[in-house]
Amino acid sequence: MAQSSERKQWEQLRHQARRALVDYYTAPAPGLDDAAYDALVAELARLERKHPAWSGWDSPGTRVAPPALQPFPTRRHATPMLSLANLYSVAELEDWEQSLLRLLPDRPPPAYVAELKVDGLAIALAYEDGRLVSAVTRGDGQTGEDVTPNAKTIPNLPHRLKTALRLEVRGEVYYTLTAFTELNAERERAGEPAFKNPRNAAAGTLRMLDSGAVGQRRLDLVVYGLAGAARKKTHSATLEWLGELGFPVSPERRRCKTLQDVAAYYGRWGKTRDTLDYHIDGVVVKVDDLALYDTLGMTAKSPRWAAALKFEAEQVTTRLRDVIWQVGRTGVLTPVADLEPVQLGGTTVSRATLHNLDQIERLGLKVGDAVYLVKGGEIIPKVIGVDTSARRGRERPIVPPAQCPSCKAPPLRREGEVDLTCVNPLCPAQQAERIRHFVSRRAMDIDSVGEKIIEELLSRGLIGSYADLYALTFDQVASLKKEGKVFAQKIVDAIDASKTRPLDRLLHGLGIPLVGERTARVLARHFKTLDVLREAAVEELENVNEIGSITAEAIHGFFRDRDQMALLQRALKLGVDPQPLEAGGGEAAALAGKTVVITGTLSEPRGVWKDRLERAGVTVTGSVSKKTDYLLAGESPGSKLDAAQEHGVRVVTEQEMTRLLGRN
Repeated sequence: MAQSSERKQWEQLRHQARRALVDYYTAPAPGLDDAAYDALVAELARLERKHPAWSGWDSPGTRVAPPALQPFPTRRHATPMLSLANLYSVAELEDWEQSLLRLLPDRPPPAYVAELKVDGLAIALAYEDGRLVSAVTRGDGQTGEDVTPNAKTIPNLPHRLKTALRLEVRGEVYYTLTAFTELNAERERAGEPAFKNPRNAAAGTLRMLDSGAVGQRRLDLVVYGLAGAARKKTHSATLEWLGELGFPVSPERRRCKTLQDVAAYYGRWGKTRDTLDYHIDGVVVKVDDLALYDTLGMTAKSPRWAAALKFEAEQVTTRLRDVIWQVGRTGVLTPVADLEPVQLGGTTVSRATLHNLDQIERLGLKVGDAVYLVKGGEIIPKVIGVDTSARRGRERPIVPPAQCPSCKAPPLRREGEVDLTCVNPLCPAQQAERIRHFVSRRAMDIDSVGEKIIEELLSRGLIGSYADLYALTFDQVASLKKEGKVFAQKIVDAIDASKTRPLDRLLHGLGIPLVGERTARVLARHFKTLDVLREAAVEELENVNEIGSITAEAIHGFFRDRDQMALLQRALKLGVDPQPLEAGGGEAAALAGKTVVITGTLSEPRGVWKDRLERAGVTVTGSVSKKTDYLLAGESPGSKLDAAQEHGVRVVTEQEMTRLLGRN
């Protein structure tokens, strides 16, 4: 009887896990978050270990090895995969060229290579002795997922080159529209939901857990460059060489002698992109002469020698059905457009932010209006105008709410501000947003407590604030899911682990007005403990580097707010014990309080180095002066190196700074 009951449970779990896998890659909002799915698969695997005969190649318990959070290992890129700066018009393209020419004095304008910007998933392909050894997704630009087994199923990706070379190739994985249409037709015949657009489908397919299934889906690859040392003198010659090695390079690429040639290429494809069998969202422009790359260098986020010239955003028209007012964690009431659903950029859009009352007034917007909608940066839906000629006489003005939609308190519009604000600190909607912020990765990092868990805890009355998280019991959490013991333990452990996060994480998580990550770190570094910070006077706060008078007043006011202090005190009594933010030992400790300027092209983005230095107590500034202690210099350091030598500032390389930080 017991085995019969377990068999039934196993069948139910297997069905749920399979459904979750499909939803993960196809549904707009997957039914299970990562924590719930991990717990489900862990229980499934336990039953299969107990009854080995039930396990098979197609079991989710076999395919996913619990308790891993990710199906693929991560791998750090040898050379960061930086994003490109975006341009949105020929005028911006001309400005971009002028910025290059300022760095190339007494030289004629360079030649360029223009390539179609395929809308897919970026990937880095590493070869040793001419053999493919790894395929890693872009990820965050520093670290991506190693999807080598799945990438090997892409038909036009070479596994072995004609020559025994060591190199890393960068490219884009995508679906042709033909393959995408056929894939969705197959899914519909099987009673499965269709994918929303080719780009998301390609990303989901490449991360599937079954390489055999990936191989049946006909992904494509186009290669657009090399990482690290260049093999040829020009980018155009490099692409030609990659093609000779067997890589798929775009036949539509073009070497352009002048910027006018680039503009013509951009204009032609902007009008004819619909004739292609794949989606493109713009044109990538690169300086052709590779010798100029070091001279031009990089910004913190992108190379200066390349840019993405985006096509004009797709614009559609739909109706504004209503305006919904959402409450943020600071109490700001944000108007959100409730729209008649419309297809835009491959997705169905029914909501768009309206920002504030001033924006509504500028647009002259009324409920019932026909509105023009685009995706800002091709990501966020945005109302940009009103078709007043389409008015039918039934439109009505948008009236600011007389009360907060959550707590019913009257909102306030402070003098000189554009936002309506709910000033009730115990407003339920604000508390929910504060909890979401409190548990977020950059704050207290309670990764198992996701949005759905927070909503359920709130709806059941188990929590009302972030402090209540620390009073949750195992039984209370386990009651959220019928198969929730593993899941509940994971949540309880994550909450417990967060009690000793560094002080700066807690300060950021508290949502103190005007205190973001950086300011929280500055405060933690200066005051060392929470008790000392709480007692600080406004004058003491103003004397802290980077803390102005307005921020000082906001911090001081927060720690004098009776309601906020009651919540904080409750959290402390329940075991929250923030740890001092240490600068590190040895020489690293000596860096605390020093001033560093960063210049030149580094092996990692400047933002990475800036964050690393600030966590060691360093102040990072933009210009060299007598007060500068170190200049961190990469390739092509420019005028800042001259200034450092003039002022007697110590110049260090990345390797030297790494040693100073004690990161050997």
